[in-house]
Formats: sequence, structure tokens, C-alpha cells
Amino acid sequence: MSLPHESKPELKPCLKDFEHINRYWDRHQKYYVAKILPGEFYVTKNDEYIATTLGSCVSACIWDEKAGIGGMNHFMLPLTDADSDKVLWGNVASDATRYGNYAMEHLINELLKNGARREYLKSKVFGGAKVLQQGVDIGGKNSDFVIEYLSMENVPILAEDLRDNYPRKLIFNPIEGKVLMKRLHLLNNNTINTREDRYREKLTQEKVEGEVDLF
Repeated sequence: MSLPHESKPELKPCLKDFEHINRYWDRHQKYYVAKILPGEFYVTKNDEYIATTLGSCVSACIWDEKAGIGGMNHFMLPLTDADSDKVLWGNVASDATRYGNYAMEHLINELLKNGARREYLKSKVFGGAKVLQQGVDIGGKNSDFVIEYLSMENVPILAEDLRDNYPRKLIFNPIEGKVLMKRLHLLNNNTINTREDRYREKLTQEKVEGEVDLF
């Protein structure tokens, strides 16, 4: 017998340090979903989804199916003086690469810390749209970075949908590695653009300190 429409399973506790992530019950998917915003990431062993909406930012979906754990991030590289003679996103020219490394290493480190094994990691990558036709193509730079990073770390990329000019909505099953993606061709981009603009402004105030040690 199927459960009543209103019935839903109990929400299982999340892993330590992810308590701030918003998780909700999706009646359509009939799953709990962790929604991540620009600058956030989420790792889980639970039977739940991870969702986000991307403009020029990128997301790496990384999982270890054998260990039953996966995670997704949502980040962009700050622009540097190498990209523009008018705007400096970050403190030095190398901050863009350092910030990208920081964002990716935090995700991978949490996966390994919670039971994943490096040799079993797989990935899928999305985003990097040029949602504004003028200015620096930060989406393209984000796309190039995530591809190069995962290649250097020997994490296979099983699927990708990068660049172009449309935002994307993602729903990731971190246990099985399945991704549902919707191209938002007709979406009014104001919400996404405003959210990413705020995130980009925040990057101007931050400086990545130190390195992240991987297990």
C-alpha cells in the first residue's frame, strides 16, 4: 500500500558542520532535498537529494558509490586584475586559482573524511553560463577551471553540461551519482544574477588563507 500523500519519512540528521544547510521535503520528488546557495557545499550519506540553481557559477557533483556518499558544491572564481583593468575581485592575481582550489578541496576533503576513497571518486560538472552578454566571461573561466582541476586530481568526469548562455537547475542523487538537470531558457534571470552578484561582492572582501590538507 502506498503512503498517504502527506506522509513523509523522518528527516535523518546531517553530517557534522552541515547543519546550516536548508533541507526540505519535495513532494514531487518524494525526497528530502538539501538546497545549496553560491559559496556553499553539502556532503551526505543519507538517501536525499542536493539541489541548486546555476548561472555563471559551477557545481561539481562528486560521489563514491561503493561507500554510499556524495556531495556537491556551488562556486565561482573571483575575477582578478589579469581579467579586468577596472575591477579587482580578490587580493592578488593568484587568488582566483587559490579560491577554486579551496572550494574543490573542501568538498573532496569532506568526502574522504566521511568514508569515501579517492580511487573510487567520480564526478559530473555543470554551469558556467555566460548569462550576461557583456563583460568578462567568468562562466567560461569557471568551466575551464573545474575541468582542469578534476583532470589533475584524476577524478573521472562522467558527464558535463557547461558554458552556453542559459542558467541550469540541478537535482543530484549523491548516493547513486544521478543528476537531473533543467535548462532554464525562459527564466527571468534577475534572481540568479542578483544572488551571484552578492556572492561576487562577498569574494572581494574575502581572502583565502592557508591550504586544505587532503586525507
